[in-house]
Amino acid sequence: MSTDADRRLATVDLPQGVSVTVDGRRLRVKGPLGTAERPFPADVLELSVHGSVATLTLQLPPGRRAAQALLGTWAAHLRNLAAGLTRGVEAKMKVVAAHFPMKVSVRGQELVIENFLGEKYPRTAQLVPGTTAQVDGEFVVLSGTDIESVGQSGANIERATRIRDYDPRVFQDGIYLTERSHFKEAS
Repeated sequence: MSTDADRRLATVDLPQGVSVTVDGRRLRVKGPLGTAERPFPADVLELSVHGSVATLTLQLPPGRRAAQALLGTWAAHLRNLAAGLTRGVEAKMKVVAAHFPMKVSVRGQELVIENFLGEKYPRTAQLVPGTTAQVDGEFVVLSGTDIESVGQSGANIERATRIRDYDPRVFQDGIYLTERSHFKEAS
């Protein structure tokens, strides 16, 4: 049986080379591959770091489900940020062109899709800052340090190639996710 003290704490083991700080309501995580920053609910959670262990302390009564969910969510965010800044994140997408040959290229922070279903004007998909795309034949490889931004960039690309007013059973052209956002293997 867990006590109230057990339900108020969540600990996260930080990999070597990762440092975590909270400045006001901003969480900053620094690792070998760069830095990441995001808003942090400092009025509800308290973060303390001792060596390679970060401890999140809940400031709300622990009996509420929403409070426990918030604690678990932020522990997962911290683990994902630390893993992304040490190993990196990658996702793969496949270009499927059955009717018209598509030309896919990267221009700055945009993925440009030309000749999609024979359209005259190119379609574009925004890449979230911190995410890079590389076109390798019929595959698009997204990489970065934040699992959420890589996943959102993949969703932006899929949404840009969404087909309207055609039968989706016949027109299956588009760019589809084949490997979800995952942490790269340690090398």
